[in-house]
Amino acid sequence: MPQPFQFTANDVKVEKRETVFQGFFRMDKLWLTHPRFDGREMPTFTRELFIRGDATCVLPYDPERDEVVLLEQFRLGALGRNQSPWLLELVAGMNEEGESPEDVAQREGQEEAGLSFSRLDKICDYMVSPGGTTELIHLYCGQVSTADAGGVFGVEHEHEDILSHVVSAEETFAMIADGRINNAAAIIAIQWLQLNRDRLRKEWQA
Repeated sequence: MPQPFQFTANDVKVEKRETVFQGFFRMDKLWLTHPRFDGREMPTFTRELFIRGDATCVLPYDPERDEVVLLEQFRLGALGRNQSPWLLELVAGMNEEGESPEDVAQREGQEEAGLSFSRLDKICDYMVSPGGTTELIHLYCGQVSTADAGGVFGVEHEHEDILSHVVSAEETFAMIADGRINNAAAIIAIQWLQLNRDRLRKEWQA
C-alpha cells in the first residue's frame, strides 16, 4: 500500500486565481488541477477560498484553584441555529505581522480578560476547515491566577463586548459533555486539560 503524503504542494497547478470579494474578510476563486491517487490527472475545477490569517487561542488555567477562564461573546456564525449566538470561548486573536503566537496570547489575554500568562504550554496547531479556509490556529494553555479574574472586557473600536467567566475545571468538562461549549478550539483545549490536568497541577505549582 502507498504511504500517506505522496503528494506535495508542488503537485498542485493553479491555473488562475482572482479575488472575488474583499470586505471584512476576503474570498478568492481558484482554477486548479492536481494528480489523482489512481495516476490520472484531475480535470480543472474551481474552488472558492476564504482567506484568513493565523490566529492564537489560549485556555487560561489556574492550577492552584483548579479553575479556568472562559469568554462569552456574540458570534454571527451561530445565529440562526437552535442555540444562543453568545458562545463560551477561549482567549483568542488574529496574529498580526511580526507577532509570534506567544505575543498574541499575551496581548489578547490583556485585552479580552485582563490576564497575563506566567506560562504558556503549547497544545497543538490545527487547520480550522481546510476544505474552504486558510486559517490555522495556534492553541495554548496558559497559567494564570483566577483570584481577581472575571468582568467585562474588549476593545470598543473593534466592536468587542466580552464577559469573562471564572469556571471550575469540573464544570468546564461538564460543559463539553452536555454541549454548552461547542466550538472547536475550546473543545480541543479543554479535553487536553482533562488529559494533562494532574501534570499541570504538579508542574505549575512546583
